[in-house]
Amino acid sequence: MEAPHNPADAPGAPGLPDTAPQSGSQNGSRPAREARIAVDSAARMTELGRRLAVRLRPGDLVMLTGELGAGKTTLTRGLGEGLGVRGAVTSPTFVIARVHPPLGDGPALVHVDAYRLGGGLDEMEDLDLDVSLPDSVVVVEWGDGKVEDLSEDRLHVVIHRVVGDTDDDRRTVTLTGYGARWADADLALE
Repeated sequence: MEAPHNPADAPGAPGLPDTAPQSGSQNGSRPAREARIAVDSAARMTELGRRLAVRLRPGDLVMLTGELGAGKTTLTRGLGEGLGVRGAVTSPTFVIARVHPPLGDGPALVHVDAYRLGGGLDEMEDLDLDVSLPDSVVVVEWGDGKVEDLSEDRLHVVIHRVVGDTDDDRRTVTLTGYGARWADADLALE
């Protein structure tokens, strides 16, 4: 695991693409914190989700970015385990959104797959995510350009994997916190 660092100065891991943020902002928000983490298996991706869940609280918006098969749902499965929610966390591609109620006192997990949603926030409004957000942790796969306006405070998780004809399970996961909520957050997850 790597420690958080300044978003402006980090090359990608060997053999993996560089994932530095573009021009230091995303929809007007400046990155507050960033960390890069190397993951080498699906089990480690799930464990990363469990460790990240400890840092999440009601009202958090988590955006997941990565190509098909990168591990977005696997990471979300770990988030669900860490948050202690009911129901198996699976890809919500065909239902678009699933709500996993808490088994205890923690927040619900709202898991959204925005892949098939072409519009921006207007189309996302039909899901009432703004209603769910204050009391839940909302995780949106494929949410780039669609959900940033839900909250200036959000965590953007970018998962890069080795591409091409390979069975290489290595991933570089970049966690970038936006807004005051993430300014002092420890994203190293060690």
